[in-house]
Amino acid sequence: MTPLLASVSPPPLCHGVPHVKGTASGRLIASHVELSFWGGVDPQTGRVIDQHHPLNGHSLEGRILAIPGGRGSCSGSGVMLELLLNNRGPKAILFERREDILTLGVMVAEEMFGRAIPVITLNADDFQRVLELHDTYITVGDGYIFDKELPGTLHELPDCHSKTPLALTTKVQLSDVDRALIQGEYGEAARVAMRIVLRMSELLEARELIPVTQVHVDGCIYTGPGSLMFAERLCDLGGQVLVPTTLNSISVDQKRWRAQGVDVAFGEAANRLAKAYIDMGARPTFTCSPYQLDSAPKLGDQIAWAESNAVVYANSVLGARTMKYPDFLDIAIALTGRAPKGGPHIDTNRQATLIVRLLDTENLHVDDSFYPVLGYHVGTLATNQIPVIVGLESLAPNRDDLKAFGAAFATVSSAPMFHMVGITPEAKTIEATIRPGTHPPCLDVKVEELTPCWDTLNTASDAQTVDLISLGNPHFSLREIRRLATLCQGRTKCEGVAVMVTCSRATYGLADQAGLIQELERFGVRFITDTCWCMIAEPIIPRSLNAIMTNSGKYAHYGPGLTGRKFYLGSLARCVETACQGRPVDHYPSWIKKM
Repeated sequence: MTPLLASVSPPPLCHGVPHVKGTASGRLIASHVELSFWGGVDPQTGRVIDQHHPLNGHSLEGRILAIPGGRGSCSGSGVMLELLLNNRGPKAILFERREDILTLGVMVAEEMFGRAIPVITLNADDFQRVLELHDTYITVGDGYIFDKELPGTLHELPDCHSKTPLALTTKVQLSDVDRALIQGEYGEAARVAMRIVLRMSELLEARELIPVTQVHVDGCIYTGPGSLMFAERLCDLGGQVLVPTTLNSISVDQKRWRAQGVDVAFGEAANRLAKAYIDMGARPTFTCSPYQLDSAPKLGDQIAWAESNAVVYANSVLGARTMKYPDFLDIAIALTGRAPKGGPHIDTNRQATLIVRLLDTENLHVDDSFYPVLGYHVGTLATNQIPVIVGLESLAPNRDDLKAFGAAFATVSSAPMFHMVGITPEAKTIEATIRPGTHPPCLDVKVEELTPCWDTLNTASDAQTVDLISLGNPHFSLREIRRLATLCQGRTKCEGVAVMVTCSRATYGLADQAGLIQELERFGVRFITDTCWCMIAEPIIPRSLNAIMTNSGKYAHYGPGLTGRKFYLGSLARCVETACQGRPVDHYPSWIKKM
């Protein structure tokens, strides 16, 4: 204990690892459930908007927040930055385990803008003790937790990290290139980016850096002025990517946003943000499904992707290797070409620590709504563990099914990947996914146990009409567009129902060449490119008392908080039927009814 803290009476309640140093006092707001800041916290107000979270409706502003960890979107770091810059965030955060995304947001605020809050990781026992202090006044300082307000002398402690030369203090083994980057020989933007990479490497306890073959940047999403200031500052410093870099969905459809009635100030800011990344050399792919691009990585490739569903898909389905990189760390890696050697980049960190055995699937007949619900359920079972799922071989899910599973899984789990025996490339057998000599816990799941997840994702009542069908979260594939065209053929859409599909520019171009766009537009489908549903708001989604229907488990989770609307989840065929009828015909799919 430091001399100053040693003199404090009474002694601290507990002590943790301070990943970002500092002091703070405030009333504790605590939950045993992980929280995604993107889609779960309003960056302008600090209020929790995730309607599925116990803290829904509570404000984080001025509070000390205790949660086990983050979950969901990599854009949580962007929301954290906005909260700190507009003084709407918590005064400190206490985690039960190391948390990468939210901590990185605090580190970027400190490195780029001189703003930070304490971030502390506690052990499991101490975290449980802190949870019991919910809504009481506590103080944190230098990693110590006190269950009351302390004298002002505590706040005389040194606050946060100094700009000590990292080349002298880091435990990471540095190559000659690394040292050149730190010393500014590749430019000031690369030097700043290297500080961010090294601080995250220290957090991850990575002892060396590795080169990557490509980067996918999620930080191009406009979360507010902070995200724009960050990108433009790097751009003004002369930042240029050193490896091939693609861009995630942005916050507007670049070609159509004015015609869509998007607020001019918002649209121009989102455009400026995209331009900053393009000026730094990134490709304007603008898709949350980079695995659909011709540049998709191959088995064993070392890459650095952000965007939660893309990370899970790359690791699990493609067998490429990436951590779940937070926004802002993605461009830092692109500007340096260097990434921490940790997480799923390493063989042992890709092995399963939980077995999920799905029972009685041999004669089960499912539709495509089965996979997002199963992914959501497995994600709730494996909140921070890599699961291996057994029992899906006979169902033979295709890549769109795996995309839907992975996106829903990533919404509620912080794990960077999953395995499916006989389906994903590293799971030829269950033994291949498990560390030799270990015996992970095994959970048996019956199909009827998915019903509560179905009910959770279906927040609309049976009586509610639908005025919007939302498709393409993550972005629709060409195969899904073809299937939608087949389902709509010979049908008539209800006049009061809008059907909208989001997809990448590349997929839209292929579908247009195939004549599918014109065919679907005759039915009444509207296409939106460049952006995705978690970024779309008014006026594209109008205010209404009617429900929204989607085939995306991810959007069914985030949508109620983002839009204030109730949601139906259903298969693609059920979505088309609803577009023609104005409301869903059945509440449950047949695969639930039969069980």
